[in-house]
Amino acid sequence: MNSDKTNQIWIYDTTLRDGAQREGLSLSLEDKLRIARKLDKMGIPFIEGGWPGANPKDVQFFWQLKEEPLTQAEVVAFCSTRRPNISAAEDPMLQAILAAGTRSVTIFGKSWDLHVTEGLKTSLEENIEMIRDTIEYLRSQGRRVFYDAEHWFDGYKQNPDYAMQTLESAIAAGAEWVILCDTNGGTLPHEISQIVKNVVTAISQFPISNSQFPTPQIGIHTHNDSDAAVANAIAAVMEGARMVQGTINGYGERCGNANLCSVIPNLQLKLGYSCIQDEQLAQLTEASRLISEIVNLAPDEYAPFVGRSAFAHKGGIHVSAVERNPFTYEHIQPQQVGNLRRIVVSDQAGLSNILAKARSFGIDLDKGDPACRDILRRLKELENEGFQFEAAEASFDLLMREALGQREQMFELKGFQVHCDIVQNANALATVKVAVNGKDILEAAEGNGPVSALDEALRKALVNFYPEIAAFYLTDYKVRILDSGAGTAAKTRVLVESSNGHQRWATVGVSSNILEASYQAVVEGIEYGLLLGARRNDRRNPSPTKI
Repeated sequence: MNSDKTNQIWIYDTTLRDGAQREGLSLSLEDKLRIARKLDKMGIPFIEGGWPGANPKDVQFFWQLKEEPLTQAEVVAFCSTRRPNISAAEDPMLQAILAAGTRSVTIFGKSWDLHVTEGLKTSLEENIEMIRDTIEYLRSQGRRVFYDAEHWFDGYKQNPDYAMQTLESAIAAGAEWVILCDTNGGTLPHEISQIVKNVVTAISQFPISNSQFPTPQIGIHTHNDSDAAVANAIAAVMEGARMVQGTINGYGERCGNANLCSVIPNLQLKLGYSCIQDEQLAQLTEASRLISEIVNLAPDEYAPFVGRSAFAHKGGIHVSAVERNPFTYEHIQPQQVGNLRRIVVSDQAGLSNILAKARSFGIDLDKGDPACRDILRRLKELENEGFQFEAAEASFDLLMREALGQREQMFELKGFQVHCDIVQNANALATVKVAVNGKDILEAAEGNGPVSALDEALRKALVNFYPEIAAFYLTDYKVRILDSGAGTAAKTRVLVESSNGHQRWATVGVSSNILEASYQAVVEGIEYGLLLGARRNDRRNPSPTKI
C-alpha cells in the first residue's frame, strides 16, 4: 500500500445501516456485531452502525460497543438534521444520537429544493437553518460531524445555487467532511466528475466565517441504480474526493450501494491510492463471503475480485496460457484480494484443463498418461448427457480418481424408496439399504422433503461405520430441467452442496428421475466428505471403519 498520506482514501462502511435496507436482508444484533468486528479487523476506518433511537436494536448495538470497543475502526452514529421549526437542542432525536456516545456523527440534510418543499414541507431558508443549527449543536456537544448531502447530484443539476448554499451552511457550521450523495443512483461517471470538480473549486472559495474549522474534505456516496456506483465512486476520487462510502458486496436499498469489494482493490491496486494495509486487503474475499453468510444471502459467484469465478479459467487455450503466465488472462494476482485461481472443467476443456485441475486436487498427471485422455473423454461424454462439472468439482475429483483406479468403494447401494405424504403434511419418509464391508444395513428417516429424507436415511445407515458423517449437512440443493420439451420424462440435473462445518463441496447427478439424480449427488457428497476427512488425517487408503 502507498504510504503517502496525501494519497489516503478513507473508507466509510455503511453495510450495517444503508446495506441493511436491502429488500430481504435482516440483521440481528449479533449479526451487526459480527460484521462490525470483521470490518474492524480489515482496517476499515469508519463503520456506520445505524440510527440510534430509530429502533432498540441500534441502541443496543452502540451500547454493546461501548462495553467492548472495536480495536481499529471508529463506529459512527447516523441521523437526519433536526425537524423543521424546532431547535436542535430541543429535538429528542438528537438526544438519542448523543446518548450513543460516538465521537463522530453523520448527519444527512436535503440538497434538492424539490425534497425541501415536497418532502419536508418547509421553506428553503428553514432547510438551510436546520443544517446549520444541527451541526453547530452537535459540535457544541463535542462531536465531529460528517455531513451527507442527500440527493446532492440531482439537486445540483436542478438548482446548483441552492445546492451550494446548503453545502456552505454545513461547512460554516463545522462539518469536517461533506459527502456528496447520488441518492437515486441515476448520475453517470462523466457527470460525477464534472460536478465534484466544480464543488472542490467552489469550496476553496467559500468565505468560512469561523476560522476554527479548516476547509472540510469531500466524500462520495453512490447508489447503483444505473449500474455505475463503483465507477462513480472512482470518478469522484479522481476529482478530489477523499472518502468513499459504500457497503460490502454492494448491499443496499433498491439496486444497492457502491461495492467496497470492488472500490477498494480498484483504488489501491490499479490507481495507487492507500485504503487499507496490503495484508488486510488479502482478507477481502474472506470478508465478502463471511458477511454474505451472516446476512443469509448466497455469495455472488461472479462478483469481480471476490467471486468464486473471478479467477476461473475454462477454455483450453486460456488454461494453457495461464499455466505459462497468469497475467495472460488475469488482471491482478488472486491472492492480493485473498482469492484463488480455479481451473474449470467442462466440455470445452482440453488436456491443459485436466492436468491443471488434477494438480489442484493433489493428483500428479502427465500429458502422456493414457488416464489423462480417458478422463477427458469421460468428461465430455458425461457433460453431453447433462452433467456439469464446473459447478460440481467434488464429482470431478471422484471421476478422476475412478479413472486412475484410486476411488475406493466405501459402501454399496442395495436400494432405496421414498414416500411423500402431501395430503397430511409435507414430510417425506425414505428407506435405504446399503452394504458396508459385506454387511447390509437397512435404515429409514424422515425429512422435510424427499431429498432431505434420503440424505438423513443414508447418513443414519452409515454413521456407525463413518462417525464423521454426523457433522455433514446439506447447504444447497438446485434442480434444472435439461430438456423441458420432454415434459414429465425430461432429464433433470441436480446440484447438491454439502458441508462439514469447515469446508463446502458440490456434487452433481443427472437422470430422468429426479430422485435418482438427487441420490447420485447426495451419495457423492457423502463420499467426498469422507475423502476430505481421510486427507485431513493423512491416510492414503483408509479403512472405512477408521475414517
